[in-house]
Amino acid sequence: MNKSSYKVTLELVLRQCVFIILNIYGLSKLLGGQFYMKGKLPVEVANTTLGEASGFSLAWTFMGHSYFYILFIGLFQLFGAWFLLWNKTKLIGVLILLPIMVNIIMFDIIFLDVYPALANAIIVLLMLFLILFFNREIVKDTLNKLTNFQSKTSVPLKKRIITFGITILFIVLIFSFDSFIEYWLGASTEKIIE
Repeated sequence: MNKSSYKVTLELVLRQCVFIILNIYGLSKLLGGQFYMKGKLPVEVANTTLGEASGFSLAWTFMGHSYFYILFIGLFQLFGAWFLLWNKTKLIGVLILLPIMVNIIMFDIIFLDVYPALANAIIVLLMLFLILFFNREIVKDTLNKLTNFQSKTSVPLKKRIITFGITILFIVLIFSFDSFIEYWLGASTEKIIE
């Protein structure tokens, strides 16, 4: 086996490991096995006041409050994991999973004192970074294409000023529309402060 085939094999092993781990976690979320679901709180958690509740109990109850949120996270874990199985979609899978894993790690660090779950999430994140590393040329080329905004011709100052003015006008309109919608839907400073 040459160096290239070792890299391909190791990358495939990493992709399959992430696939298995995230399918377990994603399916666990969808089947209601990971969080304290609304209406199905353990008795000791249900009888605890907010001030006395542990960070774990608060976090698990909060995360389980909305099945739609659980569905969202679980499905994206599954989609990302399944995209890792094919060469043509593996980087899309990594891009889907990176923000999810960073969010899980931050959540575990801030709210939970369960270190095995944190270690597992960090290991999955490191495997995703290794997959990116093994595909660094593709990633580098893609980033260069996405960030190469050099114009072939110089834009006259007058046109740049007009473009800037139009941009500011649209920003003001968007924020005004957003404020109107918030006001119309009942958001007010009084309600937020209370």
